[in-house]
Amino acid sequence: MDVTIREIQKQEYPLLDNFLYEAVFIPEGVEPPPKAIIASPELQVYVEHFGELKDDWGLVAEVDGKIVGAVWVRIMNDYGHIDDETPSLAISLYKEYRGFGIGTAMMKEILVLLKSHGYSRVSLSVQKANYAAKMYVKVGFEIVREKEEEYIMICNL
Repeated sequence: MDVTIREIQKQEYPLLDNFLYEAVFIPEGVEPPPKAIIASPELQVYVEHFGELKDDWGLVAEVDGKIVGAVWVRIMNDYGHIDDETPSLAISLYKEYRGFGIGTAMMKEILVLLKSHGYSRVSLSVQKANYAAKMYVKVGFEIVREKEEEYIMICNL
């Protein structure tokens, strides 16, 4: 599989809505929520007016000319919020592209990008049951806070 990871282009920002929905963790055997869930204020913080703030950065993964994944950050008051200097990260891949190392490659690229722009760390929130939590540890994230169903993780850059 030939994968290209590159910065997201302005005309591609609307795709973040699709990837935000894909990022919603749905445990095995649970019915997926309606796509309208992404209109909720707690999820809109991830995508609303993306690209308008100085701390908005994003990458996409392309396979055969098709965008199949995205990773993006912004400083926002989201589930993984640590402070007003630490960007929070969101990442997702279409289901059929998971398990091929694309997510890991996107994570490594966004960490390099953030470090090159002077950030000292990045945070995220992940459901404990989400298999991606292991990948986050593999690329350098550490659990800094634990809630009933999720971890808050930080990667020092």
